Amino acid sequence: MSDAQTADAPAAGPAGVPAAGVPGAGPADAPGAGPADLRYAAYARERLAAMPPPADAEAFALAYHLLQLAYLLVTDLETRIHRPRGWTLPGFRLMFKLWLLGPTQPVRLAEISAMSRSAVTNAVNTLVRAGLAERRPVPGDARAVVVALTPAGEAAVREAFAEQTGREREWFAVLGAAEREQLTGLLVRILRARPPLGAEEAAR
Repeated sequence: MSDAQTADAPAAGPAGVPAAGVPGAGPADAPGAGPADLRYAAYARERLAAMPPPADAEAFALAYHLLQLAYLLVTDLETRIHRPRGWTLPGFRLMFKLWLLGPTQPVRLAEISAMSRSAVTNAVNTLVRAGLAERRPVPGDARAVVVALTPAGEAAVREAFAEQTGREREWFAVLGAAEREQLTGLLVRILRARPPLGAEEAAR
């Protein structure tokens, strides 16, 4: 269920007065009620709960909050840490993988990054131009190459990683250690059971 499907005109009470809970028209907009995005999510969930199938208030709420958290986290990390360095978060994540794995073939980077091969090629080209990565031939295979960090790239990713780790701790400080472990486990379950995507779906 998309946000656009919840954009119907607000439910009206007597004499056309908007019902309580509609953002900007009642208790949901009261001081201390929480950020605007969470007020909207609560309102949308309530509206969807009153609709017949295929509306699914619980699926909407879960997807909305995951997407909102991901968007805010990515935006925050890019704005604070990576854009000042001339990077994007996907570019940093690619460098981070190279830091942990060592020289890696582009096809492998695409597989573990959920990126297309062309997107990986473009990202690698950017890193190579910046002097942060390089392509190396594979001994015994004239057509194959691996991508590796340069010394400058390794130093840069270590510095950015330390800064990002500190910011991630701030984001998740509201959760205790057991809660963080539980949340991670739930997300892994969802990712393991993901529906077929793209080429996977076409191959079925």
